[in-house]
Amino acid sequence: MVGKRKKTDLMIDGLIYLLLGLLSLITLLPFLQVITISFSPSSEVLKYGFKLFPTKIDLSGYIRVFQNGLIWNSYLNTIIRTLAGTSLSVLLTVLGAYPLSKKYLPNRKLRTGLIVFTMYFSGGLIPLYILVNNLGLRDTLGALILPGAICAFTLIVARNFFMTIPESLEESARIDGANDIYILFKIIIPLSLPILATISLWYGVNHWNSWFDNMLYMKTQEKFVLQYVLRMILMEGTAFTSGVEVTSFVNSDTMKMATLVVSTVPIIMVYPFLQKYFVKGLLIGSVKG
Repeated sequence: MVGKRKKTDLMIDGLIYLLLGLLSLITLLPFLQVITISFSPSSEVLKYGFKLFPTKIDLSGYIRVFQNGLIWNSYLNTIIRTLAGTSLSVLLTVLGAYPLSKKYLPNRKLRTGLIVFTMYFSGGLIPLYILVNNLGLRDTLGALILPGAICAFTLIVARNFFMTIPESLEESARIDGANDIYILFKIIIPLSLPILATISLWYGVNHWNSWFDNMLYMKTQEKFVLQYVLRMILMEGTAFTSGVEVTSFVNSDTMKMATLVVSTVPIIMVYPFLQKYFVKGLLIGSVKG
């Protein structure tokens, strides 16, 4: 019986690995296509279409990308937005989630319920636009960071993680004379690296991929983020010059795919360093009620 059970388990594991392998292949194929086209001559792409690997390496698409000043400027804007926005969001999320994890907080259930309510019912796009405009945030970095500084779902996940930390640690620190700020930054946060890495990745990817708010609030082209410029290239085959007018950028799939690769590389490079915290933080933060 034991031998048959082991054999059955091996077969099930083999089927699971096969299925996961097929799903991974399906996921990777589009990205492989983007990379292949970005390194292929435009004439070859037009003539033969997609190939698994380029028959000839052509870097003209990447050369044109790096020669375009707007790409570099939007790249810098996106990096600044991602770093500043993620730092602010993580700080505010921790400051909001930690008190909600305490049983002695007055009206804790009501406060949590109001936060959850905003996950399903928002104020709407037009009121948000009017608010940003009245606050004088249009065409500033604040318009891209402040409206979405805290995600309700992320705050609840962080709160659930903090609830798993033993209260005895805080009680011991209070006996030694520690206050709330000291406990949070010297005890709780060092123990919360998994959830901090998880929410940092969520906020960072969200800021890096955002373009719609740029279209709504930004009017100066020197302040555009990379994803909005990328959208202009992919949707219209155009990009802004240093003037007011819009001119032809590149009408080539090679150029478009090279821009896609350049915009994707930073996230791919960061993810492996956070992966070991990601699963642990997500699981622990989502099971506590």
